Formats: sequence, structure tokens, C-alpha cells
Amino acid sequence: MSVRRPVYLDNHATTRTDPRVVEAMLPYFTEHYGNAASVSHRFGWDAEEAVERAREQIASAIGAESREIVFTSGATESNNLAVKGAAQAAIRRGKHLVTAASEHKAVLDPMKRMAREGWEVTVVDCDEQGRVEAGAVAEAINDRTVLVSVMTANNEVGTINPIAEIGRLCHERGILFHTDAAQAVGKIPIDVRRDNVDLLSISGHKFYGPKGIGALCVRRRDPQVRLLPLLDGGGHERGYRSGTLAVPLIVGMGAAVELATGEMTEEAGRLLVLRERLHRAIAERVPGTRLNGHPSDRLPGNLNLSFVDVDGEALMMAMRDVAVSSGSACSAADPEPSHVLRAMGLDEDLARSSLRFGLGRFTTEDEIDFAVEAVASAVERLRSQGVAWSPG
Repeated sequence: MSVRRPVYLDNHATTRTDPRVVEAMLPYFTEHYGNAASVSHRFGWDAEEAVERAREQIASAIGAESREIVFTSGATESNNLAVKGAAQAAIRRGKHLVTAASEHKAVLDPMKRMAREGWEVTVVDCDEQGRVEAGAVAEAINDRTVLVSVMTANNEVGTINPIAEIGRLCHERGILFHTDAAQAVGKIPIDVRRDNVDLLSISGHKFYGPKGIGALCVRRRDPQVRLLPLLDGGGHERGYRSGTLAVPLIVGMGAAVELATGEMTEEAGRLLVLRERLHRAIAERVPGTRLNGHPSDRLPGNLNLSFVDVDGEALMMAMRDVAVSSGSACSAADPEPSHVLRAMGLDEDLARSSLRFGLGRFTTEDEIDFAVEAVASAVERLRSQGVAWSPG
């Protein structure tokens, strides 16, 4: 088996920019380099036309209107704009926000800041498979709630949440619903109207587009969502996000999402086969392997496993030719295990023993087989050496 090393299986962290996307972007660095806000000459008109074409591509991918797409630097900024902007705009109706314990820190940290500024924030639990149930959200909301934020698919364990049901519940109560869809766009079908979503965050580099570009979908009707901007200066993006638009990145994001949605069905099927091959082979070779997340209702390219009596950080270091992520956020400064796995009920040792495998568009069968061998040999070696996690 001839495999180019290292093998990349960390596609939830970021993806390789598709060569077709790079090709679409290049002319906007060197030929069509105008500012999209320059409305008095051809360079600006060409840039504006490219931006609006990308806006339409992104809107089409999620069932939105092109005027509902606001460009940002990525999902972190989109999440901050959604949580802070929507909450502040609705402050007269109440000061209560709801989110989930399994959210990305790009939602949890803005929620913490809102709490420090006097807002009441309720954090609901997920179940043992990482799913946030609509019933839990229903119990958390009250007559002061103005916004609920629950992610579409979990970035660590891949579990897909029932966002249409949660969104419907919010709309019945007159509450705005935001979802962080950074891991889901281009991988599973999304329709903001069908799913009752008012605000949806997107990140280009999660679906083979460039880094540094994202978007927030802001519903314009039924209901019309209002936001207070995080950035002032120039009034770009209908006043929601001032700043010169990154035209090449926007073009790349548009091309990437069009490719991802167009190839979604075939690619999901291919990834599912590879993921099950990886899971089955590791489980057969490595005793004490536990699957984290929903067994079937999960992103097709996600596999999160815990290995009993093995530290995830040590395991990653022992298999340097395979790029994966640990479920632990462990570092010298932050020794805490994954907040997602702990929210799912895993004890500290098991949470620290996890690895996240993120399969993607460029993952091959040979790479999967190589990863199986690497994991099996590394676990066997670490267990024989008695290398388990220690806070020391």
C-alpha cells in the first residue's frame, strides 16, 4: 500500500481548498481586483457582480434569498453577530437567551459575555449521543426569551440536531432561532425556510473553500430579523458588517458551496462507506473502542472514538503520520477534557481517550486502511507501556 504521508483525517478542523475553487478565485487577485463598493467604474462593477453571484450561490445552497446573505470573516464572527446583534436588537422584549452545552465555543463564549453584561443565559443539556432535544429547549424558554441558538451538526461527534423541530417551537413562541451550520452546509441538506431558521452561520473553509470568509443568513420576512452590527464604518452589507469585501474569498466560497451541494448525495454515500470501513476495522483490531455520538444520525464523514486506558493526546503523538484531532482540549494551560463529551456524560478518563476522525473529499480507501494500521499499532504500544492520562 503506497500512501502519501501524512494522511489528513481532520476535515472538521479545515478542508483543503478544492483546485476548482482556487481556479475560480485567481482572476480576482490579479485581473478583476476592484473594490465591490466602487460604483463609478468597470473594476468596481465587475467585483460587485462577482460578489452578487456568490451571494446567489450561497443562498441557493440553503434555501434562502440572496439578499439574506451577509458576508463575514467566518462562522465565529457570524455566531457573534447573530447572538449579540439579535439579542441587543430585541432587548426591549426580554433579556433571556438559550443555548446548549454541546455548542462550539464560538457560541458558548459570546453567550458567556452576554451573561457578564446582565443577560440571563440558560444552557440546556444534550443527551448521551450529543443530541439536543426540542423538549429540553421548550423547558428552558420563558416569556423573556428572545433568542435560541442550537447548532445543526456537532463539530466533535457529528450528531445532527432536530433543528426544524426546535425552529418550529421557537416560531410558535415568537422567539428567534439561530443555528451554527458551519459543519453541516454542503454535507447534509439544509433549507432555512423548511427548518424554521432565522439566523444561520456558515464558514467557507469547512466545505473546501478558502479560509477567512463566512456568511450569516439573516431572515428578511416571517419574521424580519433585525441586528445591531458589531462593526461600524461604511455601512457595508446592509449596515450589518462594515468593511471592504474580500472579493476573491467570496468568489471562492460561492464556487465551493455550489460544488459541495451539487455533489452532496454522491459524496455523502462515498464517505459513509469509508467511515464504516474505518470504524469496523478499528473496532475489530482494538478492544475497548467506544463510538461517541449518534450511531447513524450524524455527519457522513465524522467518526469519534474513545479508546479505554489510552490518552488521546498521547495517541495522536504516537501516530504522527495520521492527522486527526483529540476530543480533549488538553494543554498545559487548559487541562480540561472535551466539554462536548463531558456534556454527553462521559467520565473524564474516557473523554480524554477520544479521537475525532474527519473524512473528506480527498480521502481515499488506502488512506483509511493506513489509518487503521496506525491506530491499532499505536494503541497496542501505549497500552503495553501503560500510558494513560495524568494531570502531572
